[in-house]
Amino acid sequence: MARLLVVEDEAWLRAYLTRTLEADGHVVDGTGSGPDAVHHLRDGEFDLVVLDLMLPGFDGFEVMRRAFDRRPDQRVLVLSAVVDVATRVRCLRIGAVDFLGKPFATAELVERVRTRLRTPATGVSQRWLRVGEATLDLERQALSMGGKDVPLSHREFMLLGHLMRRAGEVCSRRELLASVWGYADGPGSNVVGATVRRIRGKVPRPVIETVRNVGYAFSAG
Repeated sequence: MARLLVVEDEAWLRAYLTRTLEADGHVVDGTGSGPDAVHHLRDGEFDLVVLDLMLPGFDGFEVMRRAFDRRPDQRVLVLSAVVDVATRVRCLRIGAVDFLGKPFATAELVERVRTRLRTPATGVSQRWLRVGEATLDLERQALSMGGKDVPLSHREFMLLGHLMRRAGEVCSRRELLASVWGYADGPGSNVVGATVRRIRGKVPRPVIETVRNVGYAFSAG
């Protein structure tokens, strides 16, 4: 059983998220403003914060900064309708462990919460994401592997970051389209495959495995 904090200014959505996560076995507190969120984080310990960005008082970016000042290993999953690449990158740089765009599938949210709760809270700098021999620099948007620094485009960086955070799991093309490109639908699009091919052409050895008829998985050992 984990203790969660849901920060969402829309009362109906906050209530829905609370019910959903409580039904999955968690203890959930909810609040609807930036200052109230900081108050909750100052007075309590939470295993994960589900955080909207557009909040009254001050925004989710400020909530994250204050949360990490107090507790560097605080896990934060951003849940926002603002899904452009720059916003996602900014959240990851500040220290969020995941980003899910609105509208979202309830089953995916529940599974992402479970996954993040299974991930140890290390308390180390959030600048680097390391999986096996691969290190992703969240500030420079570059991959280091086998002694080689690999510059990445925004889309390549976001795609690789998503796969590395889900290392060992298969990510569907639909999931990647929603997370990296912000597309609510579009399973026929080939942008995911094209971006994967560009990444493969840059790295010293394969890091992305194709799971036929399903999607992709990060496979660096």
